[in-house]
Amino acid sequence: MLNWKEYRTQLLGRIGNLSKLTPETVKGYQTLSTAGGKTNQLDAKMRELISLAVAVTLRCDGCIVVHTTEAKKLGATNEEIAEALGVAIAMNAGAALVYSARVMDAAEAVSS
Repeated sequence: MLNWKEYRTQLLGRIGNLSKLTPETVKGYQTLSTAGGKTNQLDAKMRELISLAVAVTLRCDGCIVVHTTEAKKLGATNEEIAEALGVAIAMNAGAALVYSARVMDAAEAVSS
């Protein structure tokens, strides 16, 4: 298994280096990342749980470690995290089902 704490430290260091090279890019990312919190429609823990589901869908290890750390800091339980991951699993299965229908549509179109 990955050493998540070490990976997070290395990742944040690399992002810090990138920020020195292109500060406006990282600043733009940070603006996007904090924008949702300004509406106060979802609390911070819920946003982190959603971020974890999206991180799984995007297969982003960096996103996983950063948002897991934040979710836990905000009091997310392993059960809450598992439920969020269940949503990601269902969405990925649903997307595969929808795209399977597209394949069948294409298969019918090419054979006619």
